[in-house]
Amino acid sequence: MIDIRDDWKSKLAVYAITDDREDTKSLLAAVEAALAGGATAIQLRRKRDDGGPMLRLGLEIRRLTREAGALYIVNDRVDIALLTEADGIHVGQTDIPCKRVRELAPDKLIGLSARTTAEALEAERDGADYVGVGAVFPTTTKADAIHSGIDTLRAIAGTSSIPVVAIGGIDIARAPQVLAAGADGLAVVSAIMSAPSPRDAARAFASLYRESDRSR
Repeated sequence: MIDIRDDWKSKLAVYAITDDREDTKSLLAAVEAALAGGATAIQLRRKRDDGGPMLRLGLEIRRLTREAGALYIVNDRVDIALLTEADGIHVGQTDIPCKRVRELAPDKLIGLSARTTAEALEAERDGADYVGVGAVFPTTTKADAIHSGIDTLRAIAGTSSIPVVAIGGIDIARAPQVLAAGADGLAVVSAIMSAPSPRDAARAFASLYRESDRSR
């Protein structure tokens, strides 16, 4: 679990999300490489996994993130988050409501997806610790993702008092405009996990973040 004295907000900077590949050995290798390159958070997101395989994967990712000093977040599955001692849980608009997640996991960080400024404000009122905004750009990773756009990201970042993590179609070329729009973190799937070198990809995102105004 996270130490509440720790600056967890800074660890949202390079937020890598796992993909749904069947080869979990290569997935763990990509996670380990991303952490070595500078990923500051890993989200375990596996929509097709049963509980047993996801639990085993989560335990390995917990070990890797703990060794690297990175955040470990579980998407949707409160049970897996609790069993693997995750730092936090991320839920979408149609998942378990934020307030109910807080009842089940009072000591965890809670992230909530938001596609509009209204959803972001409601997430804040409901007690979310951060919002995930997107899809900022069109993405093939999540087929049903609604395209929110850079203007919506800018509007949410300008009004939110909790950290804003941008997601959706973010690659190294698009990352500067995402940070300029006010995002506190870059949530990335393919551009890190499917890169020829996840380590180099994460390093590039981390370097870009350090050079941006958002790191100050």
